Amino acid sequence: MNKAFVRDPDDTGELACPRCGSLGAAVGRETLHAHLTPDALRQVAESAFFCSSATCSVAYFDQFGRTVANEFLQKAVYPKSPDAPICGCFGFTRDDVEQDVREGVVTRCRELVAKSKTPAARCAIMSPSGQCCVPEVQRLFMKLRQESGTESRRP
Repeated sequence: MNKAFVRDPDDTGELACPRCGSLGAAVGRETLHAHLTPDALRQVAESAFFCSSATCSVAYFDQFGRTVANEFLQKAVYPKSPDAPICGCFGFTRDDVEQDVREGVVTRCRELVAKSKTPAARCAIMSPSGQCCVPEVQRLFMKLRQESGTESRRP
């Protein structure tokens, strides 16, 4: 068949974790340097993917199927460790979200959203996924609010 009529698959920039199958978030070398030990850095390519599955033992993986286990992270990260800050830049935690839900407010969450728009937000370095934490905070807020039956505004 003539190749002109065959469509190549789209490159979405996403890759599935070889251990759990979750889609990984693409990260650059600066993110890897901030979160992995020097020995672990040598185990993956210059660009890799973060596995955000809380239950998966893989932290990062590359397009060649090489993986770095959670134990090689320099410190605990969310969601691999639920007690770790969701926001690596400002130390915002699950407890902060839970407190907003309990109080029926969005005060802490809204403050985080405002801070995330400042130069102090260094998500590419401080977040293990290299991405801003605000969408994750919003998902968690909505999930906890639904579980508690509390009515409140979305952050």
